[in-house]
Amino acid sequence: MSRLPFVLVAAALAVGCKSAAPIVVTSSPRAHAPTPTTGAITPADLMTRLYIFADDSMLGRESGQLGNVRGTNYIAAEMRKMGLQPGGENGTYFQTVPVVVATIDPKSRFAVDGTSLALWKDVAPLLGGITTRPLTGQVATVFGGQIGGPLITPDQAAGKLVVLLPASRRPGSLGRLPYSGDATTVRAQAQSVAALSPRAQGIAYVMLDSMSAERREFLREPRQEIAYPPEPNAGASAQLLYVSNAAAIRLFGGAALESLASGAAGHMLDANLASSRVPTPFPARNVIGILTGSDPSLRGQYVAIGAHNDHVGLAPHPLDHDSVLANNMVIRRQGVQDAERKPTSDEAARIALLRDSLTRAHGGARPDSVFNGADDDGSGTVAMLEIAERFVTAPEHPRRSLLFVSHTGEEEGLWGSQWFTDHPTVSRDSIVAQLNMDMVGRGKVSDIMGRGPNNIQLIGPRRLASQLGAVIDSVNAARTPHMDIDTSFDTNGHPLNRYCRSDHYMYARYNIPITYFSLGYHTDYHQVTDEPQYIDYDHLARTASFVHDIAEAVANRTQRLVVDGPRMDPQGGCRQ
Repeated sequence: MSRLPFVLVAAALAVGCKSAAPIVVTSSPRAHAPTPTTGAITPADLMTRLYIFADDSMLGRESGQLGNVRGTNYIAAEMRKMGLQPGGENGTYFQTVPVVVATIDPKSRFAVDGTSLALWKDVAPLLGGITTRPLTGQVATVFGGQIGGPLITPDQAAGKLVVLLPASRRPGSLGRLPYSGDATTVRAQAQSVAALSPRAQGIAYVMLDSMSAERREFLREPRQEIAYPPEPNAGASAQLLYVSNAAAIRLFGGAALESLASGAAGHMLDANLASSRVPTPFPARNVIGILTGSDPSLRGQYVAIGAHNDHVGLAPHPLDHDSVLANNMVIRRQGVQDAERKPTSDEAARIALLRDSLTRAHGGARPDSVFNGADDDGSGTVAMLEIAERFVTAPEHPRRSLLFVSHTGEEEGLWGSQWFTDHPTVSRDSIVAQLNMDMVGRGKVSDIMGRGPNNIQLIGPRRLASQLGAVIDSVNAARTPHMDIDTSFDTNGHPLNRYCRSDHYMYARYNIPITYFSLGYHTDYHQVTDEPQYIDYDHLARTASFVHDIAEAVANRTQRLVVDGPRMDPQGGCRQ
């Protein structure tokens, strides 16, 4: 496996920035000729698989789009070729997740006292995945209070549009949840919805002015969502909105909201909010394969191994690949996890020199519009396939069965894992553990989270079943060399809240013991530069082998893992 390492120093001294450190870029070739895979877990096999799965032809693998169909076709074909049994619907490897595209009708209108409120400037409706009450005709308004503080009662909110002040005026951030702000604000917003939504006609957050242009644009774009059928006897929920400060003041006759008492009545809102929901142009699909266990008394139980097959699709317009890479390596070291900002003059000079050096090393500039998702989560996907092939080709299979689930829609809000655990294709109670891999390909020390060739971040191994953590420790103790396990991201209240942000959580909410394996964020996270050429295949092979050995140990235990941690409510939401 050839490597093209080169060290670039972004001319720090030439521009007077004497503290700037060298930036190391290690790259494999942009193209790779595939070779037949073997039963062993090898860097060469992983490289072959990932250059196929994260190729530009996969179009960024966005759920419900053509690229994701191509990606899931590849996974199913590999499962079939290696001999896994179909574990999906109707004798296939696929489980379709019913996803629709929801759009706000641009003719929707809002007015107060005959004065129109501009759609997206004054009022930004949110499209939810559940049945909402119609916001049409004359709707009474009421000031509900400030988020995080005492709110009006559900009876006071009944049938009205409840206007809420934010806990603070911090800027909103782009995200998949229908909330805005830091983790504390998001939780407070969620609590306000839970408290008032059963009775309110609508809930309006006065947060539109603080949002970035990126967030505003995100809100007005069509949204994909799971089309869950209404639950029996379940009522509709309040329509959620963001409104501008000016719109809120107009609703209350010119009064500043900070001066209002909770429960103060506002003017009537004349509303006509219309939306549509149509199926996605292509199906969103989980891919499921099964390896039957060797012990007749235990093969009805499953150890699940998973990763997500989707990514975020295509950029709205082509970007210069090396400009993105250089910019992020200097000022945005964790991709979209870091806030975008304007570089200083010294940083701009570093970026320019690094960009030019990269372009020369890469053989010229190139436009790039595909979010390839090589690490997120191509790395977990190909590791899952390599683990499956090793189990299939072993002379003896584990005692319990193995369930390989490639989830769709993780990037959209854990859709595939939510749908699978709500509608499992095997008995949910038969799943004894789930091992989730997400972003396990960037282990180089030059990566922002790179901490050596044996590093691995684990989240959740003892949260539900202490025995799972003990199994992992035992497996690791028998390895040479040991994996360098980092559990720092598993602490309660960690600001990144990663326990709640990948597919393992959807299993954990049903009290299935889980462990999340990752190497964390890096320069190319959710960037067009997340490509196969920047993956550390040696580290990826070590990680895949580690997960394989853990799955084998759990599958061969005489007794299933005991759930001795705090039990979770499947509908109770997640907080790390």
